[in-house]
Amino acid sequence: MKVLRLLAGSSLLAVAAPAGAQTMDHGQMHMAPAKPATQEQADCPPEHAAMGHCTPTPARKNAPPQPADTLPVDPHAGHDMSTMRQTGGQEMSGHGTGGTALAPGEAPAPAASEPNYADTVWGEAAMSGSRRQLRQEHGGGTFSQLMFNLAEYQVKNGHDGFRWDGEGWFGGDINRLVVKSEGSGAFGEGVEDAEIQALYARAIGPYFNVQAGVRYDIKPNPSRTYATIGFEGLAPYWFEVEGALFVSDKGDVLGRLEGYYDQRITQRWILQPRAELNFAAQDVPETGIGSGLSDVELGLRLRYEIAREFAPYIGVSWDRRIGDTARFARAEGEDVEATSFVVGVRAWF
Repeated sequence: MKVLRLLAGSSLLAVAAPAGAQTMDHGQMHMAPAKPATQEQADCPPEHAAMGHCTPTPARKNAPPQPADTLPVDPHAGHDMSTMRQTGGQEMSGHGTGGTALAPGEAPAPAASEPNYADTVWGEAAMSGSRRQLRQEHGGGTFSQLMFNLAEYQVKNGHDGFRWDGEGWFGGDINRLVVKSEGSGAFGEGVEDAEIQALYARAIGPYFNVQAGVRYDIKPNPSRTYATIGFEGLAPYWFEVEGALFVSDKGDVLGRLEGYYDQRITQRWILQPRAELNFAAQDVPETGIGSGLSDVELGLRLRYEIAREFAPYIGVSWDRRIGDTARFARAEGEDVEATSFVVGVRAWF
């Protein structure tokens, strides 16, 4: 029995000894003094923290500054950066040495490149066709337009008539061929006066053209042919104006000045006042024209643009012959003044 009791007591002592040693070790660990914050941070450098190997301890408030030997070190300290930049600029072939990559200084500017650089690669003969097509597609092309500013029926006192005024042109932005025509007549009596002009027009600015050519009067008889020089364009405040000087094959000198203004009421309703003045340097009894201001036409027309290219209108027109022209008209039994109610259409193609 004594032997069994000794064996049991030895076993209990063997089991209790490690447990006591473990309790003592933990107690010693809890009693150990805490490391300073700076030491803990030093034990967990940023590169180890980034890889998840450790967790840095946050710095305490009012912590004393770190000593100089623990501050991060500048990796470029002790290097001459100006020398590095100069060496890098010379050795790195990927960076250009011209334009904005030039070194500062008083060196002259680099020479400009060739105006047609593609010729140096493909040759002038191969590129000439491409340049010609480029000019045609970007302002060097040819265009055309046909416009009737007036095409109307005139209601007078028992003497209804008609009138037209239009022009067509073909060409580019600078040079054009222009054909103009205008005239009037009475129903039952035919055309009373009609003319046609063939002109060369050249732009002298963004808004004006000069014109020169020939005018031929179909009516009245006897007909006349005139050398013509004039202008046409858009004046300030959006007034469309044109003027011309005519010299006939008989030496007669005539002049004309006309203009109109499109007053936009809405996007489709437009009111157009219009004026035309005709002059003569001398009396021309054969055609019933007197010297000075020969006749005046004033009109006011309201149109509605069904489309920009097609706009019917209504309005009123007042015509007056003046001076010797009125005297010639009275001698022929004609009226010197007339007021007409007009209905027509303004169209262009």
